[in-house]
Amino acid sequence: MIKKGDRAPLLQLTDSDLQSIQIPVQDSTTVLLFFPLAFTSVCTTELCGVRDNLKWYNDINARVFGISVDSPFTLKEFKTAQLLNFPLLSDFNKSAAAAYGVLYEDFFGMRGVAKRSAFVID
Repeated sequence: MIKKGDRAPLLQLTDSDLQSIQIPVQDSTTVLLFFPLAFTSVCTTELCGVRDNLKWYNDINARVFGISVDSPFTLKEFKTAQLLNFPLLSDFNKSAAAAYGVLYEDFFGMRGVAKRSAFVID
């Protein structure tokens, strides 16, 4: 698990528009919100809360990214359905969650789902 003060791993992930995004973002604070799965009740509530309060993050020059192991196609539908106003990144190959040490070994019978976790990179 990444700890306070550790150097953030450099990652390339695909967003819900199939664009490649490099994490961390240069010249701003980066907030990574790992969530288990799109279209689940707790994840929806969490990410809609971020949506509704995104101005707070913008005011402190923070870029917010939601990350799950869902495909970019699923994330596009989720983002559209919930009117999310920040990027969702696909960690389909589980490289980001593994680098941050936040993979469940077993999540209701599914292996390799990201744990709900938040990281701030500055």
